[in-house]
Amino acid sequence: MIALDKIQKTFGTHHVLKSVDLTLAQGTVTALIGQSGSGKSTLLRCVNLLEIPDTGSLTLGDERVEFSSTEKPSRDSVLRIRRKTGMVFQSFQLFPHRTVIQNVMEGLITVQRWDKERARARAGALLEKVGISQKADAWPATLSGGQQQRVAIARALAPSPDILLCDEPTSALDPGLAAEVIDVLSQLAKEGMTMLFATHDLRLAASIAREVVFLSGGSVIESGLADDIFNRPKQPETANFVSVLTRQT
Repeated sequence: MIALDKIQKTFGTHHVLKSVDLTLAQGTVTALIGQSGSGKSTLLRCVNLLEIPDTGSLTLGDERVEFSSTEKPSRDSVLRIRRKTGMVFQSFQLFPHRTVIQNVMEGLITVQRWDKERARARAGALLEKVGISQKADAWPATLSGGQQQRVAIARALAPSPDILLCDEPTSALDPGLAAEVIDVLSQLAKEGMTMLFATHDLRLAASIAREVVFLSGGSVIESGLADDIFNRPKQPETANFVSVLTRQT
């Protein structure tokens, strides 16, 4: 469903991603893990082109984009990719001047041109799905962090994306609130939602992901089934990193 081929990305003189290859099958949940600065969030943002790779290619469903250091992809090709993705940010990024249900409706009305009645029905169903329908008319500032992140997930799901991208979805939350978000993501995984998320929370990765990709210094050190990566890693650097999970449990 998704293929990133030889993705390179630099910021000035800093080489963030070094010829990264990544393939995701439909219906799978994949975690990007690694130390801060390993490139996992940048790689995630390359999937929906919030960051434009310098070179390489991206295939998402029937859309393919080639990247060149001399020519940026067209606006139309970028938009076609973004329409296939939903993004959940670490810091929620809710519209403070919109109620909870209006936050979920906004993209459907503004971008997809749905009428308000249809958008409200879709938003209400999604708020029910993430367990926060009772807060439909509340303002974001009145919600806990876990509640805000669940609204953000509902908003990302509103246009029925092919893949849900989550950038450190629990890192801004204390353990109790993080558990609320993990429950929602776990349910989506059981329902067959294709997900790719970047996280430093190895417990989250171990509990939800089927596949795990370990990055270090902008390169993929090891990838495979989550059970293999966490219990039978092949690379010493991977073994050292995931040993933290054993100390957490």
